[in-house]
Amino acid sequence: MGNPRGLGLYLIFVSVFLFANSCSCLGVENTSIVCIEQERLALLNFKQSVIDSSGMLSSWVGNDCCMWERVHCDNVTGNIKSLHLRGSTGWLVGDEVSFSLAELRHLSYLDLSWNDFGGSQIPDFIGSFKHLSYLNLSDAGFQGIIPHNIGNLSSLKFLDISSNNELVADDMAWTSDLSLLEHLNLNYVDLSGAQNWEMVFYMIPSLRELSLKFCRLSNIDLSRSLNSSRILPNFKHLDLSFNDFKGPFPNFFQNTTSLVFLDLGSNSFNGSLPDFLQNTTSLVFLDLHFNSFNGPLPSFLQNMKSLVFLDLGFNYFKGPLPGFFLNMKSLTFLDLSGFDLGSTLNFAKLLNMIPSISELHLSRCGLHNMHLSPSHLNFSTLAKIQHLDLSYNSIGGTFPSFLTNVSSLRVLDLSGNMLNSSVPIIPNLLELDLSSNQFKQIEHVGIWRQCHLKKLSVSDNYFRIEMIDSTKNVSECSKYALERLILHGSLNGTVPKQLGRLKNLREIDLSFNRFTGSIPKSLRRLRFLEVLYMSRSHLTGPIPTFLGNLNTLDLSFNQLNGSIPKSFGQLSGLKYLNLESNRLTGPIPTSLVGLVSLQSLDVSSNMLNGTIPVSIGQLVKLYALDISNNSLEGVVFEAHFANLSKLKELDTSSNTRLTFNISREWLPPFVLKSLDLSSCIIANGFPQWLRNQRELKTLRLSNATISGPLPTWLQKMPIIPFLDLSYNKLHGPLTNLPNGGNFSLNRYDYDIRSLFLENNLFNASIPRSLCKRTDLKYLDLSRNRLTGKIPKCLGNLQELHTMIFSSNRLSGVIPGSLALNSSLYRLKLNDNNFIGELPLELGNLRNLEVLDLGDNQLRGNIPEWVGESLKNLMVLRLHKNNFTGRIPRSLCKSSNLQILDVAYNNLMGSIPDCLEELNAMKYDYSNPYYRRPKDNVIQVMKGVDLEYTKTWDLLFNMDLSSNKLSGEIPIKLTALVLLMGFNLSNNHLGGGIPYNIGNMKKLFSLDLSRNELTGTIPPSMAALTFLSHLNLSYNNLSGPIPTGNQLQTLDDPSIYMGNKDLCGAPLPKKCSDFEDPTKKHKKKHKTAKERVEVWLFYVDIMSGFVTGFWGVIGVLLFKKEWRWKLFRFAEETMDKIYVAVVRVAKRGKEAA
Repeated sequence: MGNPRGLGLYLIFVSVFLFANSCSCLGVENTSIVCIEQERLALLNFKQSVIDSSGMLSSWVGNDCCMWERVHCDNVTGNIKSLHLRGSTGWLVGDEVSFSLAELRHLSYLDLSWNDFGGSQIPDFIGSFKHLSYLNLSDAGFQGIIPHNIGNLSSLKFLDISSNNELVADDMAWTSDLSLLEHLNLNYVDLSGAQNWEMVFYMIPSLRELSLKFCRLSNIDLSRSLNSSRILPNFKHLDLSFNDFKGPFPNFFQNTTSLVFLDLGSNSFNGSLPDFLQNTTSLVFLDLHFNSFNGPLPSFLQNMKSLVFLDLGFNYFKGPLPGFFLNMKSLTFLDLSGFDLGSTLNFAKLLNMIPSISELHLSRCGLHNMHLSPSHLNFSTLAKIQHLDLSYNSIGGTFPSFLTNVSSLRVLDLSGNMLNSSVPIIPNLLELDLSSNQFKQIEHVGIWRQCHLKKLSVSDNYFRIEMIDSTKNVSECSKYALERLILHGSLNGTVPKQLGRLKNLREIDLSFNRFTGSIPKSLRRLRFLEVLYMSRSHLTGPIPTFLGNLNTLDLSFNQLNGSIPKSFGQLSGLKYLNLESNRLTGPIPTSLVGLVSLQSLDVSSNMLNGTIPVSIGQLVKLYALDISNNSLEGVVFEAHFANLSKLKELDTSSNTRLTFNISREWLPPFVLKSLDLSSCIIANGFPQWLRNQRELKTLRLSNATISGPLPTWLQKMPIIPFLDLSYNKLHGPLTNLPNGGNFSLNRYDYDIRSLFLENNLFNASIPRSLCKRTDLKYLDLSRNRLTGKIPKCLGNLQELHTMIFSSNRLSGVIPGSLALNSSLYRLKLNDNNFIGELPLELGNLRNLEVLDLGDNQLRGNIPEWVGESLKNLMVLRLHKNNFTGRIPRSLCKSSNLQILDVAYNNLMGSIPDCLEELNAMKYDYSNPYYRRPKDNVIQVMKGVDLEYTKTWDLLFNMDLSSNKLSGEIPIKLTALVLLMGFNLSNNHLGGGIPYNIGNMKKLFSLDLSRNELTGTIPPSMAALTFLSHLNLSYNNLSGPIPTGNQLQTLDDPSIYMGNKDLCGAPLPKKCSDFEDPTKKHKKKHKTAKERVEVWLFYVDIMSGFVTGFWGVIGVLLFKKEWRWKLFRFAEETMDKIYVAVVRVAKRGKEAA
């Protein structure tokens, strides 16, 4: 059978060989396998392409790369099979993933997650790794469009490209080729514009875990793409949270009955819970929070006996809680926030149903003190609760005493209630939130008694007294465990020195307080302090020396003075330093070079001077630098940025003596996302070094003394969402604006899409390429020399809310296509050469607030639709055109109008008295906490053209001057009491000045000159105490000029010239022989009244005579029978009278 000894040696040899091949590449393994030289060089090239400040790749030395950490080789061939480069305590920083990694053709495992590759795109060569089964590119700083060739990785089982906030997908069809894929994580990838995105649901049959959190997905077209006949994979894990889904949950998920994890939180699903859930009995995790599900909780939930996590919070469920919670023996997390427990079920019964719960959230459930009464609670049911959230209920007054008996409690949230009494000690409690209650005394919170707490938040309680030490409680804690103390918006007085006693503190938030005095030096005792927030707290005095392990220091928006302490350079762990908006003086200290960990430095809006230290260029981890709005000077060279390879945001604006003298050939080490050099001096023309900054989202070069044309290379740059080149001397056409490709914006960048080119010397026409900027919200081309017509295609900019083309040389008619911009609320085309009538289509701009078409050559009538359709109009300026006809009465419907300027036209007729219905000129609807964006409106005030910018929304003015208006000034207009300017000059107005014009008490400019006004100046005008400009010249006014109050200061005779019958100061004509026209008028009025009364007396007599005479005689003439009866009656009466007289006479004779 052979030599036994030889057989033994053979077995030993085989054993050693197998053992050597079974070892990993770490430590001393793989001693018999040497890596491929070409792959070793590839790794070294990759190492050279990144910054490894944490030493992650420090073992990458020597000839055998299979011995290097994080590298695994094939035990037979020596090829590199896996690369574990996930950042943990440190991370790699680079501009991109080096192409050298493409040499690793045998990779089956690649993890580049948790690093920073500078906003570069996912490299295309990733698609060449045919053997790759695991690929993790999550949270690695990638952006741009996902390459489709990832679909070539047919062996892939695990793919994670999540948490790259600026990663976008345009088409997801490539996923259909990943037939073996089991895990797909696309969290935070923008899928809103992706075609075929629904394929991820049904074209990967092996898929078990799918995460689509924060992907901007909606159910638009979803129901057409997917239906119940589609066979979906046998999902175990499905995450659709934080998207824009609406309506009932889609039916096509009804077959996903094997789910273990389902997260639908933070969408807008409504209706009852989806029926398919009744078959998902294996569910362990179910999150439905922040949706609009309604109705009673369905009974099928009782079948989910495996549930460990159940979040039903903030929906619209109604009715009593069912008893099936008793069956959920495994349930440890339950969130019923927003469920009305106050009227349906008391707190105690709920706890009896869920004895296994360790974390319970009952925020906004209508609970009050009665629910928490100890007499209603069985403490045995609380034995397992560790985290209890009772925030934003109606728990008031006394602290719930039962909580002191819950020994298991570790986290308690009682924020947003009405507690105001002393807080007892809960021995094992670690975190307590009492924010937004009604505590008035800091002692009630008992900071000095809570020895075991690690986190305490008592923000927004507005304590009436200062936070002072308590002698009573000074010895209650020999040692404090407190690590995080949140007190923002609660304190007043001096900053408590006693905080120095809390020596274990890691974080303090004292922002938004009402402190007096300076930062106490006692904070130096907090040697473990890592985070200190003290912004917006009215602090004064110098900045003290800080020690310890600070990584975040925010002292912004205070009144701190003195210089920036040189001792800051000793804080080697400091990452974020914010000293914005204080009163700091002196230079930026060179000692800041010692801040080797600094990532963000903001010293803006101070009074710093001197030059920028060149050493600032050694802060290799610096991400954001803001030194704007100071008095810095000197010259900035390339050396200032020598090693700032991580820099993404740079702001040096508003340092008017700071000069950038950068070589045209310089290649910066960084790739910026935001740059602001406004109000600095830029030498050498348009900065040539920007040609390599292809990831810019914000570029501000306003007022930077730049001249010349736009460089041709700029046209090839990707579109810059926010571009401001205003207030320079740039000239030439606009054709070289960035147009080299699309850009990606995440969900937080929607409001930055603007183009500011005003106040330059640009000429030629508006390029049609601007029509492609359908993202724009703000477009300002004003004050240039642009010619030609407005391109009709600008109607494509349907997200535009502001269009300003003022003060150019544009011509032609205003295109009606502008009305397609339905979001437009500011349209300013003034000071051009536009002709024709106002297009009817503009009436569709129903959101319009500012319409300025002044200083053009427009003609026709002012359309009725201006008042009928533009209901939100605040500014209407048609100044200096050729409009004819009358002022339309429809303008009276513009109740928000506060500036009406139709001066210098050919308008005729009377002033509509219904203009008194312009309520914005009568009632103050202003909100002191809201100001509209900065804009400029030109108005004639005090006789001159004034440009209002920051305060235009506080101006109320009516200018109808220089037209052909006639009739009288409507007395009703005096009801417009908020008017500051009122100009009716240069018309044909007659009658008198309204007697109650003194009601317009806010007027400071009144011009009624060059009309045909008569009568006297009303004495009430003396009540206009703000009046500083008055012109009544060239009318037919008479009588004395009123005196008193503000009129005494208006002593210029030219105010009243051209009124020959006026007298009194400041005119030389005296009023001594002048009869008071008021009395004279009364006498004339009395005489006229007497004459009228005499005339009416005679008219009454004649009327009575005619009525009486002809009323009798006329009847007798036409009624013969009546006439006979009358005569007969008369004869009989006369006979009776005669007989009576004879009898009386006879008796008299007889008596005689």
